[in-house]
Amino acid sequence: MEDTDVVVIGAGVAGLAAARVLAGAGRRVVVLEARDRIGGRVHTDRTDGHVTDLGASWIHGVEDNAVADAVAAFGIRTVEFTVGGYQVDSRPIAYHGPDGRRLEAGAAARFADDVRTVDRTLADEIERSAPLDSYRDVVARAVAAQRWDAERAERVSEHLEHRSEEQYGVASDELAAHGLDDDTIAGDEVVFPDGYDALPAHLAAGLDVRLGHAVERIDHGDGGVVVTSSRGPFHAEAVVVTVPVGVLQAGDLVIEPPLPARHRQALGRLRMNAFEKVVLRFPERFWDADVYAVRQLGPAGRWWHSWYDLTRLDGVPTLLTFAAGPAARAIRGWNEERVADSVLEQLRRLYGDAVGTPTSVLATAWQDDPFARGSYAHMLPGSTTSDHDDLAVPIAGRVHLAGEATWTDDPATVAGALYSGHRAAVAVLGHEVPIDRVWTGTPAG
Repeated sequence: MEDTDVVVIGAGVAGLAAARVLAGAGRRVVVLEARDRIGGRVHTDRTDGHVTDLGASWIHGVEDNAVADAVAAFGIRTVEFTVGGYQVDSRPIAYHGPDGRRLEAGAAARFADDVRTVDRTLADEIERSAPLDSYRDVVARAVAAQRWDAERAERVSEHLEHRSEEQYGVASDELAAHGLDDDTIAGDEVVFPDGYDALPAHLAAGLDVRLGHAVERIDHGDGGVVVTSSRGPFHAEAVVVTVPVGVLQAGDLVIEPPLPARHRQALGRLRMNAFEKVVLRFPERFWDADVYAVRQLGPAGRWWHSWYDLTRLDGVPTLLTFAAGPAARAIRGWNEERVADSVLEQLRRLYGDAVGTPTSVLATAWQDDPFARGSYAHMLPGSTTSDHDDLAVPIAGRVHLAGEATWTDDPATVAGALYSGHRAAVAVLGHEVPIDRVWTGTPAG
């Protein structure tokens, strides 16, 4: 059995941030990663020389964001690509009506005004919501309050349904009424033309990271912690566990004694989502050159309704779309050719024969990844915002949970993962350490 001071489980951003702070403070740290790579849900594909982020892509707002500060300190190149989350008109968007034709500017502006009107009412509805209300419940009440005709109400309700799906990868009746409370963005959004995986690569530099170590069991007690991996056991004073919520819920990782009731209850009110990316590269652009995104209104856009133009990243005509919530579940198990055919069928409703044959297609399958079981966590109806922080309460001073789902202010983000890793390291050390030690500190201290 190998002895160390702290075992960190998971070499994603949360785990690497924790390990970097701990090692910088002089602790002996071993990071155990089940995969054959670091990064966790930050994963960059470089097939055929193209850079495609299959997991996290954006920094959603660079102001007061530790990830943006770390990226700047490491000299990682970014490109501004602000879409404002799933907002209605934060950047030029080509809206197509239910008939497939592009809306003229006035009609698009009126639709945007309708969404903003409901959003103002929606804030009050969320404030008044009952504990078990879903996002769909509060949206229905906010839209009904406008007393619009059926067509007008349906278009706005549809947009807000897609917002739930695209922001949290879940149908709105499965998302807590307050599940989008954190949907705010400060400053520009940026993406990584050279790949987001540069961040975990920098964070991992100098750390003792063991790949191919799937952790099966954690035993903790007065004698410390024993972490049993597929390649043997480790003994430590403390463990930082950064596996996703879906892995904790699946039972593949046994923790003995089990998590306390407070943690189990919080965990029970969270779920991993169904959210997959589809990236299509084409020989030439057939879509509007003056927009960041293309959106389809109406029933035909139930699955494929939004496309983001990534051409500016490397000059290759590229569209990104998402299979989110019900769509992601429906296409689970499809091969990339079948996914592409489904997406192209919808694109041809908008652009006809101008739609060319893709030169490449990439479709993710995070739902089937045994070390993720989804893209990120969301709050079920009945949850409270404190559920995230409750998961992070240290257990007997030895077991510390971290990861995006344990951070209230920025769950479902790389920033949330980084902040949570820093918090776990501080809890292990027992004293404050500046957040910038995540990127300015070194394993040698």
